[in-house]
Amino acid sequence: MRDAIRVRDALGLPNREARSEVELLLMRALDITRAQLIARPELAMQAASNQPYLESLRRRLTGEPIAYILGKREFYGSVFDVSSDVLIPRPETELLVDMALEHIDQHKLNSVLDLGTGSGAIAIEIAKERPNVDMVAVDVSQKALDIALTNSEHLLRDRRRIHFIVSDWFEQLHGTHFDLIVSNPPYIAEDDQHLELGDVSFEPRQALVGGRDGLDHLRLIIEQAPRHLADGGWLLFEHGYDQAAVSRELLIEAGYAEPVSERDLAGHVRVSGGRWLTSASGTG
Repeated sequence: MRDAIRVRDALGLPNREARSEVELLLMRALDITRAQLIARPELAMQAASNQPYLESLRRRLTGEPIAYILGKREFYGSVFDVSSDVLIPRPETELLVDMALEHIDQHKLNSVLDLGTGSGAIAIEIAKERPNVDMVAVDVSQKALDIALTNSEHLLRDRRRIHFIVSDWFEQLHGTHFDLIVSNPPYIAEDDQHLELGDVSFEPRQALVGGRDGLDHLRLIIEQAPRHLADGGWLLFEHGYDQAAVSRELLIEAGYAEPVSERDLAGHVRVSGGRWLTSASGTG
């Protein structure tokens, strides 16, 4: 397939991945299933005169993420709406959902806050898997929350299961406490070369960059979370592949107990956290 070769060469993708992406663009533009595309390969010939397909292909050849072009991305077995207003959900973030569910069960946690919810992927999957948990999700971007709300309407039987709030981290959460706080905050250093590469170069910068060393938002969350954690509550957050050690140091310095870190499927330590015990911290 000529267009698959073009995508492969332009983006440096493996042959199979490039072919799969072109097939997805064809399926979307021609409004057909993969089975129909396989059964009737002549349908692909229509692409030469199909303007929606040609425009989608042009966008992909410039490097725009396939998820933004399709407006969809799979995460934790569900298909989420996405746009350039939100980060693209990634497989490594599924570890944060797994750990949240484990802590909910192990420690009998009843209320969860998702900080910087973006597309709502983390909050929605927790709500789906543990429908008895009270869930609040916040984001500083109203456009992101609009997408999260749409996803909750599509993926939850009761979209009211999650209370969405426009908030700059904890700013609008006065007097509220939770058993568990989860977050996938911006954690890339502002001069990191990866910001100019691949999908990341198209994603919202405010959802990626965490200051000069990438830790500004992690520090803020670790510092302020105790004001909103119930006694014995947990904080869990995603961080960069090389930020586990400093994350644990920040947790210990802030007075958290039982610091934990877990590896994702690629073997990188990707999620860390700790427990807030009022008596142990000397506050209250």
